[in-house]
Parts: sequence; structure tokens; C-alpha cells
Amino acid sequence: MAQITDTLSSPPLTGELADRAVNTIRFLAADAVQKANSGHPGLPMGMADVAYVLWTQFLRHNPNNPAWFNRDRFVLSGGHGSMLLYSLLHLTGYDLPLDELKRFRQWESKTPGHPEYGETPGVEITTGPLGQGASSSVGMALAEALLAARYNRPGHDVIDHFTYAIVTDGDLMEGVSSEAASLAGHLGLGKLIWLYDDNHISIDGPTDIAFTENRAKRFKAYGWQTIKVDGHDREAIVKAIAKAQKKSDKPTIILCRTTIGYGAPNKQGTAAAHGEPLGAAEVLAAKENLGWPTEPAFYIPNDALDLYRQAIGHGGEQERDWDEAFDAYAAIYAGEAAQLRRVISGGLPEGLDAALPVYAADVKKATRGTSGETLNAIADLVPELIGGSADLTPSNKTDIKGKMDVVTGDFSGRYIRFGVREHAMGAILNGMALHGGVIPYGGTFFVFSDYMRPSVRLAALMGLRVIYVWTHDGIGVGEDGPTHQPVEHLPSLRAMPNLWMVRPADGNETAQAWKLALERQDGPTGLLLTRQNLPTLSTPEQAKGVHLGAYVLSDADAAPQIILTGSGSEVQLAVEAAKRLGDEGVAVRVVSFPCWEQFAVQPESYRLSVFPAGVPVVSVEAAATFGWERYADRAIGLNRFGASAPYATIYEELGITTEAVVAAARELLG
Repeated sequence: MAQITDTLSSPPLTGELADRAVNTIRFLAADAVQKANSGHPGLPMGMADVAYVLWTQFLRHNPNNPAWFNRDRFVLSGGHGSMLLYSLLHLTGYDLPLDELKRFRQWESKTPGHPEYGETPGVEITTGPLGQGASSSVGMALAEALLAARYNRPGHDVIDHFTYAIVTDGDLMEGVSSEAASLAGHLGLGKLIWLYDDNHISIDGPTDIAFTENRAKRFKAYGWQTIKVDGHDREAIVKAIAKAQKKSDKPTIILCRTTIGYGAPNKQGTAAAHGEPLGAAEVLAAKENLGWPTEPAFYIPNDALDLYRQAIGHGGEQERDWDEAFDAYAAIYAGEAAQLRRVISGGLPEGLDAALPVYAADVKKATRGTSGETLNAIADLVPELIGGSADLTPSNKTDIKGKMDVVTGDFSGRYIRFGVREHAMGAILNGMALHGGVIPYGGTFFVFSDYMRPSVRLAALMGLRVIYVWTHDGIGVGEDGPTHQPVEHLPSLRAMPNLWMVRPADGNETAQAWKLALERQDGPTGLLLTRQNLPTLSTPEQAKGVHLGAYVLSDADAAPQIILTGSGSEVQLAVEAAKRLGDEGVAVRVVSFPCWEQFAVQPESYRLSVFPAGVPVVSVEAAATFGWERYADRAIGLNRFGASAPYATIYEELGITTEAVVAAARELLG
């Protein structure tokens, strides 16, 4: 049973104190944007009433402990309105001094132009690219439902909170939010509540120049409860949120009809209030219009501050109540409580190494297959590993055998059917990781990483523990042709900071790649896996070199005259070429190079032990060669699109062959 939040008795909804409290938000935002001479005052001024109601009447949070696990999650999806959130965080008592609001958008301030996760206490998610926050809030609500289904017991609802998001016209125009909202409605995520800033204004002007559909009917069709309110009628907002909380089988969108830049007499309700300072004269006029002191800037009435700071006491009490409830739960369900504590902490269970599958030298399998086998081998040991595929389960091998799907109204399963929604899947995975208590993974063809790239970028920016299972990783896709054959994707994603790209060469490396991804807690990892079968090249012990990024797979008895290297399916070409050159008396080293990012952070002494100075290097990879110049003297790759044919034919016709590697080596050796 959902925890329905009783409205607090002390904060008023109407009257002078309530008006002062709301206007405090408005003018902190207006003053900060004006001082920075940059920013977006319109959203904070327009949504101040809605935010006041939510944060003083409903939101369960503890400013003294932003990480309290059973807090409600709050997402400001329209991150350009960041001063709304910064004002609320300061006023309710988070570690965000007023001086930081005065440093809005300045170097090394805690108030950057868009909210940044990890930079500002109380910011749950990095937002800015529209649609991302809204879509990730679906992941937060899904994670809450998944954990509640696993750990709650009759009379002991230790996981029980809501996810709220303020979303904008721009959020709803972006396709990613449509994908995510559709899935949220399908699953019936009843503890997800969106507060839509329906102000009818975008940067270009009135939204009806490009956005005229009936949003309420659209969301009703998605399976959402829809409620319309005057976004400046606080009593109506209270009733709407209370109604949303009671709808346990559907998410809710509350369409709040607001006036952008509310109070600014010459700019409210216009695009001029959206994304630029109001101007000193208009800020003065707005203050006079709403009866606000014109001096000093950043004025906060004492009684308004006292009202907001009640959140400290209320939040501390709510967290203490939860701690006591958790202790009572642990006294009865000790095993469940211990496991829940572990998954919340992010720590992995013991025994992961022993659970990994081992592949003998005579095994020949596609790495998508060995990935699926690894996933199933560790699934029981790591129950927090939960994910799915964007409608490519048989191809991605991402299902967990014998485990239920996550279905409408029943979140006890392990597998999520994301549907053909790659972008929403990426954003939902981010929300799940941000919520905590789960390690999310998602699968699709590697070429479709393009569809989810903005979400991947945010995962890397926020340092989220997300695992991408990207199969069909090259021209080995074969007959499906160039539309399905990733060429530029690998080097372009290697250029993304904090994203680890791991392309294993066989089953043993694949098992270690999963271990590497699971152990990583400060960023996402992409596993790049083949459709075609590959020989087993490494021993289980050698494959631990995946954790070093690159390692010596085979070596000559003498000091190497040349090094052949590559990743994934092309390592076998380097091995075959080494045999041919060895028969000619050439001392050849073969280096398997599954993860550039890991290799780059190894000590220089290790990197030089793998690639000794002065020894020429040939690389081979069925992808664009961009980037290999830092390691290789000659790069064999694919600086064109692929083709439709059996994969062996494509490799031959496009020159990704053993013969090409041998020829390049001979040329370098002179």
C-alpha cells in the first residue's frame, strides 16, 4: 500500500505568509538570473506556486541527509529553470548557502546553469537536454516498484515513496519522453507524478506554432491519469497531488496552466520571459507589481524562511521513523534486510569470480552468446542486476532464464521488455541507477546506440553504474547490410569521457568484461558483442587482462620485432597473422586490446611493457580507424560503410583479413 503523504498542518496555502513564501522563490530566481546576466527566469516565476505546494505540503525529504534512501525523488526536467530548484534547496535547508545563489552560473559555483548531479546537494539528476529528466523519472519510479516488490513484507513497507517531476512543453515535445511515458503507462507506475508547466510558451513564441495536440488526451491514451488545474491555485494543486497519490495503478500527469514569468508586468506570458534576464527595470517593476521590497536583492523574509526550514525537522523525523521501521523489519526478515542494505550500498556479493563461466580452448561461440551465459551464471548471486532489451531479446541474449518478466501490476520479475524504445531505455536505465538499489542493464544492436546516445552521454556525465549490452558489433552482422553495421560508432563512443567501451575477443574475456562492468561504480560500461562465432583465444587467467585494458595474448620466444593488436572479433586475425609471420622467422607479439579507457589509466610502466617503445604496431579492427594512431603505426579498419552479404564475404571484400595484417607487418618491417 502506497504511503499517502498527509499534508502538513502548518504551512499555509493562502494569505500573506503563503504569498511571501511563493514570491521568495520568484525573486530569488529573478535576482540570480539578473545578477548573472544569464539564465531562465520564466519557469521559476511561473511554477513557484506549484513548487511551494509540493515542497511544503507533500515532498518527503531530509535536507540534512539528501541520500536518505526512502525519500521522495524530485526531478526538475526543465533544467533551464534551475533557479527554481536552487531556491527550494536553499530555503528548505540543504547545504546550499545564499552566497551560492548569488554566484549562479559562475565558475566552480554549486549553482551551474543546469542542475548537475553530484555538484549540488539535493540535486537528484543532471537535466538540461529536454525530455531526459522526465524519462529518467520513469526509471526512478520503476526502481522503487522493483525494490518494493522484492523487499516489502506485510506490515513492513520499507520501500515506499513517490517520484515527482516538473516537466515542460519542451519535455513533452521531445520524442524520448513519449517513449518513456508510453512504457510508464503500460506498466502502471502509480507512484510517478508529473507536474506539467503548461504555460503555452517556448523559445520561438507560443507553443501553438508547432505543438497543438491535446496533451491530456495523449497521456490518457498512454494509460495515465490526467488532471487539469490552475497552476496558481494552490488549493487546487493540493487536491490534484492528493488525488494523484491515491491512484495506485496509473501514473499521473497534472496539467498546471501557468503564466511564464508570473508577476513581470511587461514580459509575463511571453517568450521574452523564457531564456534571458528580465532586465533591471522589469525586475523592479515585477517587485512593485507583487508588493515585494525592491532592495536588497536576494531578499528572504524571516517568516518565509522559517516556514521552509520546517523541512529540516519534518525530514529528520520522517527518516527516524523509517529507521525504526527498518529495524523492526530487520528483526523479522534478517536476510532480506541484510541484502537490501548491501544493494543500497552498491557493494557486490562475494563469490563473483567463482560464478563466472570458463571456456575451454575448443569452444567457438559468439560473444553475445557467452554474454548471455555469463549473465545467467551470475544472476542469482547478483539479484540487483535487472534489465532488459529494446525488443531484441533473442538477438541480444539478455534474458535471465527462469525469471519472470516485469509486467503491469507485478514488479517482482527480473526482466524488462522495453519495446522498440532505445532512447527511453537509456534514460530509464539512468533513472534506475540514480534511484539506487539496482544495477540496470539494457540491450540493443550496437548500431542503435545512436538512438540512445544522449542518454548514454548523461550516464557518463553523471558517473552512473549502467551496463549496455550492445550486440551485432560490426560488419559481422552480414546480410542485414550497412544500415545495421556499426562503423563509426566505436571510435565516436570512445571519444565520450567516462564511458568504458569493452570489446571482448572470446568467452573468457566476455565473462571478465561483465565482472569489470559490475565492479565499476563511477560510470557506464558498454559491452560490444558479436553475432558471429569466435574461437576461444585466451585462458581464463589471461582474460583477467581485460581489467587492465590490454594484455599480451601471445608472444615469441625472443623480443618482439612487431606487435599485432586489435579488439573483439578481429583479434583472431592478429593471431592467425602472427602464426604466418612466425613461420617466416619473425618474432611477433599479439596484444588483445578490449578496453582503451582501462589501458589509458594503467601505469606507464605497464603500458610500455605491453607496447615497448620502438616496436612497430599493426592494429586491426572492423571499424573506423580514427584514434588508432595513438597506438599503431598502421591501422587496418573500415573507413567506409559496410555491405550486404555473408559476413565472411564482407570481411574478404573490404580487406579486413589475415593477409592484410601480414602485408602491413611486412611493410613495416621493411
